[in-house]
Amino acid sequence: MNINVNCHSSIKIGNIYVDPFKIKEESSDAKYIFITHSHFDHYSLEDVKKIVNNNTVFVCTKDVEEDLVKNYKNRVVCVEPNKDYALEDISFTTFNSYNINKNFHPLSNNWVGYIISVKGVKYAILGDSDVTSEVKEIKCDVLFVPIGGTYTMTAIEASELTNLIKPNLVIPVHYNDIVGTKEDEEAFLENLDKEIDYKLYL
Repeated sequence: MNINVNCHSSIKIGNIYVDPFKIKEESSDAKYIFITHSHFDHYSLEDVKKIVNNNTVFVCTKDVEEDLVKNYKNRVVCVEPNKDYALEDISFTTFNSYNINKNFHPLSNNWVGYIISVKGVKYAILGDSDVTSEVKEIKCDVLFVPIGGTYTMTAIEASELTNLIKPNLVIPVHYNDIVGTKEDEEAFLENLDKEIDYKLYL
């Protein structure tokens, strides 16, 4: 699959978008749009409008469901943590995405990360999470892990988590825009097991 990270946590996997944000060009090419939670840098209706088309299906948490349904009616799948779902040509699992030592993303909000399965490949998007018991259990081929700290796990915590999960490929996200720096990227890579492949976009 063709992977790209536009900025921050704005991810594109083929024609699947996750948390579109600061989209530069209108493409109207989204088959699926996944939203992890309602914070402005993860749910931006302005950016959604640049990629949506008449057949786009939305996957979202409860806190953005009403707004999406108002705009896109019956093309919205509202999800809960720790459940399995299937759509036309993909399947996915949700898990809790939350903070354990800060209050920005409480467990009680039922915000999520996703493991999306496409053509036999599992892509894990953690959302704005700390290192929790849920993310430690993830099994995936491609891991998108936040490294910027402040609102998520730190770069060192992210590398230790990646070393535990052992994906085939890791892509660090959630840095070099609102929070996180190139120094975080360097720290992440320095502590990453050498046998794990990585790719940088930010």
